Amino acid sequence: QVQLVESGGGLVQAGGSLSVSCVVSGRTFSSYAMGWFRQAPGKEREFVAAINWSGGNPRYADSVKGRFTISRDNAKNTVYLQMNSLKPEDTAVYYCAAYSGSTPTPGGLRYWGQGTQVTVSS
Repeated sequence: QVQLVESGGGLVQAGGSLSVSCVVSGRTFSSYAMGWFRQAPGKEREFVAAINWSGGNPRYADSVKGRFTISRDNAKNTVYLQMNSLKPEDTAVYYCAAYSGSTPTPGGLRYWGQGTQVTVSS
């Protein structure tokens, strides 16, 4: 059974930083692309960032480019999202997702975590 467990969310002031992480079990983590998504109250879930199996070619939503960094440690089965210069509009539940292939593709999402709340106060 594949499990994705996020941690590290919390409350931070605008301009601050926060890091969230996701540990994956039940599959060969190093073979698959990983991503982060978020969902704010009353809004649809949206793409935040993704990374391929080796940690290369990171991709970001325009709204977080230059502020967020996605990375992974295949030895620890963990993917990270470092969030800097946070804004109130970054407030959302952040979800970790695993793709079915080695590179992230729009239709390739396979597994989801339960989410972790990130709240940015103004």
